[in-house]
Amino acid sequence: MDWQMPGMDGVTAARILTERWADHERIPIVAITANAMQGDRETCLAAGMSDYLTKPIDLAKLAEAIERWALTSASPGLRRR
Repeated sequence: MDWQMPGMDGVTAARILTERWADHERIPIVAITANAMQGDRETCLAAGMSDYLTKPIDLAKLAEAIERWALTSASPGLRRR
């Protein structure tokens, strides 16, 4: 999820999404942002995001984040690998 979006920022959207579903039902949310100021990562994680990546996107780091948060077919809910 992008940090800056029209209409609603990503931090607010993440807070709304994480409030609607129980931990085991939530989809992982990865922050993708050009904001790389001190505290931004913590802000995203505190809002319920699962991970944090900065722009420009490093494809290897994006692949790692996807792998880290991918669903397992054996899991009834969402689970970190």
